[in-house]
Amino acid sequence: MFEPLAPGTTLWSRYLIQELVARGGQGSIYKAEDLRLAGRLCAIKEVIPDVDASREHQEQIQAQFHQEASILARLDHPNLPKVSDFFFYNGRDYLVMDYVAGRDLREIIEEARANDTFLPEKQVLEWAGQIIDALTYLHNQSPPILHRDIKPANIKLTPNGPLKLVDFGLVKIMAPDDNRTVTVLQGKGTVQYTPLEQYGGDTGHTDIRSDIYSLGATLFHLLTLQPPPEAKERFLYPNRLPALRTINPAISVQTEQAVLHALAMHPDDRPRDMKAFRKELLGDHIFINGGVM
Repeated sequence: MFEPLAPGTTLWSRYLIQELVARGGQGSIYKAEDLRLAGRLCAIKEVIPDVDASREHQEQIQAQFHQEASILARLDHPNLPKVSDFFFYNGRDYLVMDYVAGRDLREIIEEARANDTFLPEKQVLEWAGQIIDALTYLHNQSPPILHRDIKPANIKLTPNGPLKLVDFGLVKIMAPDDNRTVTVLQGKGTVQYTPLEQYGGDTGHTDIRSDIYSLGATLFHLLTLQPPPEAKERFLYPNRLPALRTINPAISVQTEQAVLHALAMHPDDRPRDMKAFRKELLGDHIFINGGVM
C-alpha cells in the first residue's frame, strides 16, 4: 500500500510538497514549491505502479510513461498547463506541471445551483470556445493526443487569465500507424462524462470523438446544472437523455442541437472533429477576452 507524500517532503532534491490536492486509486496530485525557481508553484501527478503486474510489464509501462511524458512536455498552449518535468523516484512515476490557481467549473456549477440561477449561455459558450481551442491543439498533434477526462472539475477558471484544461491523468496518444490509442496513464474517466466506447478503460477503442462526447456532457452540465445520464444507462434506456431546453428554456435551439449531437451514443453519429463541433456550436463567432465578435 503506497501512502501519499507528507507535506514537507522534498522530491528529486527540487520539489517541496506543500499539500495533497487529490488522491485516487492510481495515484495522487500534490501542490509543491519549486526550490530552484523562487516563487514557482507546481502541480505534481504521482502514478502508483500496478503491484499485480509482472516486473517486465511494469518496466514497459514505465518506459512508455517516460516516452509519452516527453511528448506532453513539448506542448505549449494558453489553455493548457505547461508540463515541465517528469521522473521516476522511489518506485513511483511523477509528472510535473504548472500549478493552476482559481476555481474549477464544478465549483461554479454548485454555486449556481445554490443560488437557483442558470449560468448565462453566452458565458458558457465563451468557455466552450477556449476548451475547443485546447482540444483542437491536442488533437492536431502528431500523433494526436486525447485528453479522455474532460469534466467541469478538470477545467479551471484562472483569476486573471484564460480557462485551463487541467489533469493529464488519462491522456492517450494515438499510435501513428493506425487508429489505436496508447495509454500514458491508465483510467476510465468519470462516468457521467464518459462515452460508451471508453468504458473498457485502456482496452476500449477511443478517438477524438470520445473527447467530443465528454465536452458535450460537460456543456450539458454547465447549461442545465445537472450532469447527463451515464452512457451505460442511456444504452439500456435510449430515451433517458432529456432535451436541454426542457430543463433550461433560455438555451438557444442551436446550442441545444449542437450539444445533443456531441452526446450521440455512437462515435459515427457525433461531429467528426473539433472544427466541425465548433461550427455547430458557435457558428462564426470568435470570442476574445470574454467578448464576442
